[in-house]
Amino acid sequence: MSKFELLEKEALQKIASEEKVTFDYLIENINSGRIVILKNRLHQNVKPVAIGKGLRTKINANLGTSPDFVDFELELKKLEVAIKYGADTVMDLSTGGNVRDLRIEILKKSSVPIGTVPIYESVCNLAKQGKSLEEMKKEDLFSVIEDHLKTGVDFITVHCGFTKRALNTIETKKRLTGIVSRGGSFLARWMRKNQKENPLYEFYDELLDMAREYKATLSLGDGLRPGSIADSTDRVQMDELLVLGELVQRARERGVYAMVEGPGHIPVQEIEANVLLEKKLCEEAPFYVLGPLVIDIAPGYDHIVSAIGGAIAGAYGADFLCYVTPAEHLTLPDLEDVREGVVASKIAAHAADIAKGVKGAKNIDEELSKARKAFNWDKMIRLSLDPEKTREKRGNVPADYQKCGMCGEFCAMRENL
Repeated sequence: MSKFELLEKEALQKIASEEKVTFDYLIENINSGRIVILKNRLHQNVKPVAIGKGLRTKINANLGTSPDFVDFELELKKLEVAIKYGADTVMDLSTGGNVRDLRIEILKKSSVPIGTVPIYESVCNLAKQGKSLEEMKKEDLFSVIEDHLKTGVDFITVHCGFTKRALNTIETKKRLTGIVSRGGSFLARWMRKNQKENPLYEFYDELLDMAREYKATLSLGDGLRPGSIADSTDRVQMDELLVLGELVQRARERGVYAMVEGPGHIPVQEIEANVLLEKKLCEEAPFYVLGPLVIDIAPGYDHIVSAIGGAIAGAYGADFLCYVTPAEHLTLPDLEDVREGVVASKIAAHAADIAKGVKGAKNIDEELSKARKAFNWDKMIRLSLDPEKTREKRGNVPADYQKCGMCGEFCAMRENL
């Protein structure tokens, strides 16, 4: 009998069919922890998403306010855009305004699973009370976590692998960009001031009990991820990964879904090693990569940098890509940034699926190529990842004009008719 509380058989059969795997394969890998299902039992009208071994590479889109930019209507529009262009999940990372109210609205309106980082809201609550994050009590954080799960959040990022030992390590090793994870930096300040262990690590069993009650997934955050390629794959990052491997095993023993978050900035030649290390040390837990960004010098184009890294990481076995928009490192994304980020990440995920032989991944490419050979422009547009953009670039070309604007009468395809 499975340790995991599974969805109804009909729902699991539908997932298996959509993923083009057998029902037995799906159940076997859920029971081993190599596949997780994102679906809080209390989140209504949301389609469950399966992530992991042998399945289509999924993508996540982030949205959320900041202390300086609070526009709930804009964030809800971002939700619509992200889903429209193909995000499998959305994370609300809000830190400005009444973040709880926004979270509730997002959960009501979303048709895809929603993730959050509860420590953000815990720190926001303290600020409203005129307190510093160093004054946070374990109860403050865990009450917010439970509220997120009670309201239907499907997966939560929790930086459980960042320990006091790791804090001592990072303070003796000079990193170029230090700690770039917001959750990681909060915990570093808290541990440094209070001289106590990270409560997410110390009271991990309580966290597991809550996650199991709501059938929520723990996304074990990388609070010590590198924020520059100069810091990639260092001792600090590896120390946290080793701890995360232990925490994955404890989650599985308690019947709790767990996936592992991966590094942000790593050069191309280190991506394979990072994926293989996570799969080995975390016993093939689904790997959720934040990018990765393969260079540091492309502000305004980081969606492209991330797509390069995401395609390579996915090809080597990463299961879940977090999108990056052109606004990364600069400002909050606008609606067009969200669209571009989602599409770039979809491109990366699809390239990864072809590389790792996901069943049926190449079918749509073959269909589009047939349409291209037949000069069937309507079908080419329909099959493209962003039909609106494709149609826009095609322009107001007459329906009976079968050429493209690049080759005209010298089209190589026409020579082979």
